[in-house]
Amino acid sequence: MPAASHTMSRTCVFGYAGIICLVMALMGCQSGELRKLSGRPCSELEAALDLSKRVDTLNLLSEASTAHCDNLVVTYGAQARSQFRHKTFSITRETMNVFVPDGTFIEYVMESYERGYLSILLAISYARLHKVEDAKVELRDLDHELFAPIYNYGEDPINLLLSAVLWEQLGDVREARVDWLRLRDFQIFAMRDDQVLRRFAGERVNQIDNQEGASAEWRVYQVGRFPQIDWDLRFTNSTSGYFSITPREPFLASCASSTGVLVPTQSWFSKIAIRHSHAYHPLLNLQTWIRLPLGLTYSLIPLAAGAGVMVGGCMLDAAADGKGALCQLSIVGGMALMRTAPAVLEGALRPDLRHWEEVPAAVVVTRASKLELETCLAKPGATVQRLL
Repeated sequence: MPAASHTMSRTCVFGYAGIICLVMALMGCQSGELRKLSGRPCSELEAALDLSKRVDTLNLLSEASTAHCDNLVVTYGAQARSQFRHKTFSITRETMNVFVPDGTFIEYVMESYERGYLSILLAISYARLHKVEDAKVELRDLDHELFAPIYNYGEDPINLLLSAVLWEQLGDVREARVDWLRLRDFQIFAMRDDQVLRRFAGERVNQIDNQEGASAEWRVYQVGRFPQIDWDLRFTNSTSGYFSITPREPFLASCASSTGVLVPTQSWFSKIAIRHSHAYHPLLNLQTWIRLPLGLTYSLIPLAAGAGVMVGGCMLDAAADGKGALCQLSIVGGMALMRTAPAVLEGALRPDLRHWEEVPAAVVVTRASKLELETCLAKPGATVQRLL
């Protein structure tokens, strides 16, 4: 009977710890890597759209734009922007979010740069459908999206650049000059150390003022794919809670030529990296610090369970006058349980880094008539696709 009792206890311990680890692992997998989408017809893309899956929907809209499925983009893009724009605060969900990995019970809300880029894609689709006035409406809405004092906010140089080029393409140079001027005088942190775009924008303002190249035809290209994001714990010199957020691959350097400019979407990454900072999202920052002791407590469960399995197994083996086989098995099993503690801690503390994945790593706007004539695209080292 002691051996049977031990077997039952060991089974319970393993089962209990296994359930805990499984739940934590499942909660930690907030969003797996999505398959790179390419080459599907518009009807298949529309059938795959599910607005309840927010990041997936945004990724599908990127593919639809590249595939020139413009009617799909203008129909579902507007719906997505409306539904994914505002954060709905729930005391219950916000409280539950503290006890589980960040974002488990919280619906994704688009960052300001994502709302702006979606407006750009809508404007491009309307322009390709020859609906000029509708395209202008989207560009005016872009200003509102960038400046709206809502949950996610802030200007963005990439969207301003694309807006300036689109205004010129739509024949409204005066509106374009406003955006070029804002780019020239841009002061936020994302532009302070990079003067390439600011100088290019300043030259364009001078050209417009001197009526030079006012009828230039711009081409817009997207370069590469936004890099995946890594995170680690850093309790000192961190501006984002206790996280260190880094891109898995480096961004391209800015480049300007006589015909165009290449600008990396690093400012978009910077927006994600500060998501948990107190200055940007105080509530998220508070939740991360409350979650820290909880995560440490969760990680102690497999440690305690593993130690219990080892000690209990060896004690039962000694009491039953065994030959050490049960003790050895208990030690192996206990060590296996204890080794899951770091994974449990990581799953509990993992920050919410969800974002629109199918966006470019850089954009290029150029007046060159052919791709190979643009100096900044000579060796991009990544796939280049034309947007406009």
